[in-house]
Amino acid sequence: MAMSLRERILAVYRGQTPDVVPYMLDLSHWFYHKHRQPWDLSVAYDAPEHDLINYHTRVGAGFYLPNLAAFYRVTYGSDVQAEVTKETRDGAPEIVWRLTTPLGSIERRRVWEETSYSWAITRWGVQSEHDLRILGYALGSRTYTPLWDRYQAWVDAVGETGVVYLSARYSAMGHLLHYWLGVTGVAYAVADWPTTLRAVVDQINDNNLKLIDLLTMSPAEIIIMGDNFSGDIQPPRFFARWSRAYYAEAIRRLHAAGKYVAVHIDGKLAGAIGMIRDVGADCGDAITPAPMGDLTPAACRQEAGPDFILSGGVPPNLWLPEVPVEAFVQAVRVWLELRRHSPRLIANAGDQVPPHAAEARIELMRDLVEKYGQY
Repeated sequence: MAMSLRERILAVYRGQTPDVVPYMLDLSHWFYHKHRQPWDLSVAYDAPEHDLINYHTRVGAGFYLPNLAAFYRVTYGSDVQAEVTKETRDGAPEIVWRLTTPLGSIERRRVWEETSYSWAITRWGVQSEHDLRILGYALGSRTYTPLWDRYQAWVDAVGETGVVYLSARYSAMGHLLHYWLGVTGVAYAVADWPTTLRAVVDQINDNNLKLIDLLTMSPAEIIIMGDNFSGDIQPPRFFARWSRAYYAEAIRRLHAAGKYVAVHIDGKLAGAIGMIRDVGADCGDAITPAPMGDLTPAACRQEAGPDFILSGGVPPNLWLPEVPVEAFVQAVRVWLELRRHSPRLIANAGDQVPPHAAEARIELMRDLVEKYGQY
C-alpha cells in the first residue's frame, strides 16, 4: 500500500526510506495571485486556509508551510507599544509597523506592488545607532503565549496531505537584514556600531530563546527556522560571528524535545548548506539549484553530505509558461536522481511557486515524482 504524503515526509525526517520521494510545495503566493486574494502582511489567519489546503489535496501536492498563520501570541513589555496601521502611498496600500519605547520610537514601512503581488520596503526602521537600541529594547521585551488549538486545527485540516511546519521566525540578524536595517545598513552597522550591534543581537536572540522554549512544548513535529539564508549575505564567517551561537542553542533545545528542524535557505547555496548542516539542523528548505542557484543538484548533495535533508529542486523561473516544459521536466528528473545517493530528499520548489506559474506544471511534477522518484 502506498504511503501518504504525510508519511513520506516524516519518513525522510526520521532517517527512513519512503516508497517514493516526498512531493510538497508552498503554493500560497501563487494561489493568492491566481484567485486575487489579499496577501496582507499585517493580518494573521486564525483559522486554516481551507481553500488553499483543499487545492493541495486535489492536485496531490503535499502541504507544509502555513505562511500567514499565527500559532502563538506575541506580547510586548508594559512600557512598549507595538502598532500596525495602514496608510496610502500614491494610491497603493502601505503598512506601517511602529514600536514606541521609553527610549523613543521607530517605524518601518512596506507598500503594495500589484505587478509582483508583493510588499516592497519603502522605509527601513533603524536609521541610527540609537534606533538600534530602541529595537533591542522592544524585541527584548516580548513574551509568548501558545495558541496550540489553532495549530491543531491546521493539522486536522491538512490530514494526510502533508505536515504543518511551525515557524520560529527570524533570528536577531534576520530581523535586522529583512525588516529593520537591510543588507547595506547591517554592513555599515557592523563597521560603525559593532559594540551596540553585538549587544542588541544578543538581547534579541536571548528573547528568541524564550520562544524556542515554548516551541519545545508544542505539538509540532517540525520547526522551521531561518533568515532567508544566502551564502553571499550571511557567509560562514559572518554567520559564525553573529548568528551561529543562537542557532546552535535553539536547535539543541528543539532536538532535546524531540523536534526536527528545517532551516530556510533560499539564496546562494555554496557555503550556506554546509554551515546550516554543521549547526545541527535536519533539513535545508527552499534549496534552489542551477540555473538560478549557484550549485548543481549534485553539488548540493556533495556539500550537504548524506544525512542532511535537501528540500527544494525546481527554480522559480522554470515554473513560468514561457520556459519550455522540457527544461522543467529535466530539472525535476535531475533532482530526483539525488535519491540514489541518499533518501534524505524532498521534491519541492526552490522557495515558493511564483505568481504566473503554469498551473499544469504542479500536477506534472506530481506525476514525474511518482514515476521517477520511486525507491
